[in-house]
Amino acid sequence: MRDSLDHLPEKKQRELARGVAIIHEEFDEALKLSTSERKKKARIEKIILFGSHARDDWVDDNRLDGYRSDYDLLIIVNNEKLCDPGAEWRNRAEDRLLRLMSPDHPVPGPEYTMIVHTLHDINDKLARGRQFFLNIAREGILLYELKGSKTFIKPKPLSPEMALVEAREYFETWYPDAEQFHEIFERTVKNGHERLAAFFLHQSVESAYHCLLLTFTLHSPETHNIKHLRSHAEQLDQRLIEVWPRQTKKQQAPYNLLVEAYVKARYSKKFSIPSDDLKWLGERTNLLLELVKSLCEERLG
Repeated sequence: MRDSLDHLPEKKQRELARGVAIIHEEFDEALKLSTSERKKKARIEKIILFGSHARDDWVDDNRLDGYRSDYDLLIIVNNEKLCDPGAEWRNRAEDRLLRLMSPDHPVPGPEYTMIVHTLHDINDKLARGRQFFLNIAREGILLYELKGSKTFIKPKPLSPEMALVEAREYFETWYPDAEQFHEIFERTVKNGHERLAAFFLHQSVESAYHCLLLTFTLHSPETHNIKHLRSHAEQLDQRLIEVWPRQTKKQQAPYNLLVEAYVKARYSKKFSIPSDDLKWLGERTNLLLELVKSLCEERLG
């Protein structure tokens, strides 16, 4: 695996170094006061840059609907419980990294997306030919490695026939879910329950992105964060970028509210999305579904 970032501008190299430092700081801070022997032995074994910044096909062009490629980071830890999306260290690190790309930050940068796995899990996926992880093993760039950390096993790619069977099963499972959630959204809006409708719309978007990622790579991150899912999906086909305009804060605001809907639409009576924004989100989600279906059928064909 490579360990050089020479293909990236110095500014991006500094941003990545800062991101890695934050991850270590928040990991150490969250675990340092623990009395648990298991937590005392908790370690980050590797941090790997993957995706467009590793491949050198990243985009940072506001003319393209305001799209900026994320920094995609694979964090390898030594305990399965550290992978939990609700783990304190992850929440602390993700919150702090998110502030780095805030418009209020002196020099806002791209967003960071993190996926967290154990080495055992990664090697299991490499042994089963999961293309997403095969790509990371082939293209990834090592940003940090704990001394004595073990290496990846030799990947064993799936046969094209088996990969096609699995991809088709994922598409036939997830795409109908995405369509069904959108139909429930439309009915719920008609009945005047806009807060609940926002939750079902979030589920439609989430299912659509999981569908595309699983169909293309046989893997999708275990997250409900549709910003992160959108980022991973758009790297697979840039035609998806056009679905969600983001050149201005006004354009970004409705999607940001939809991101929040997964939790707040269910648990906060104060949560709301303006009716015009909800209608627009519904229309754009319908466009997303049409495009995901087309791209997946193209892939399966």
